[in-house]
Amino acid sequence: MSSAHAIDRAALLAACNAELQPERFKDYGPNGLQVEGKPRIGKLVSGVTASRALIDAAIDAGADALFVHHGLFWRGQDGTVTGWMKERLKRLLAHDINLLAYHLPLDAHPTWGNNAQLGARLGLVATGRFGEQDLGFIGQRADGEAFADADVLAWQLEHVLNRPLITVGQAPEAIEKVAWCTGGAQGYFEAAIAAGAQAFITGEISEPQAHLARECGVVFYACGHHATERYGAPAMAAHVAGQLGIAHEFIDIDNPA
Repeated sequence: MSSAHAIDRAALLAACNAELQPERFKDYGPNGLQVEGKPRIGKLVSGVTASRALIDAAIDAGADALFVHHGLFWRGQDGTVTGWMKERLKRLLAHDINLLAYHLPLDAHPTWGNNAQLGARLGLVATGRFGEQDLGFIGQRADGEAFADADVLAWQLEHVLNRPLITVGQAPEAIEKVAWCTGGAQGYFEAAIAAGAQAFITGEISEPQAHLARECGVVFYACGHHATERYGAPAMAAHVAGQLGIAHEFIDIDNPA
């Protein structure tokens, strides 16, 4: 056993579901237990994506369960267990590791979710929600001050995330109202504009958003899908592991995307 204290798998799943309430969301794949492993769990490992590299690292760390934001199964897959899917599943099953994945519920959680955790690191406090299923956060700096200009906010983002970003557009004045939604939320940009945002922070940008940013005077920051979503999984997993008295370890597998 990976820890002196272990709990039933059902207890871990119940604690995660109670916090994240996956039944509230219309999602792109199944939330909760995606792969069943051993019935008793002493060590929980968290990470962003259930990649082969993360699974191998979790095996080396002695994980009984793996908690991720991006699981193995998504709408539109062909359902075959071949190639990369076979290799990932083979490792999980051979080592009897449970895989728990929560996508949109982890983005949306008001305290431990991706948006909440990114906002906290940037010194932002949410005053409202926007977009489909209220996934987007909108608010201001916690100290009540404004960002002097788009370059100041860009520096803050690069400093916190430790990576270069793409900035499109220029705010005509100091930035007081900021909207953010982690990962691939570029489709939320128009909703952020409608909500009155002067700047929008997300992971990725597509071709149409560059034109919208230039034409609407709202700055678009594309900061990396992985970079913006690497905080929710460890925060939630650590919280649940603490509640249940089991060990937890976060393993970050770097991704340039």
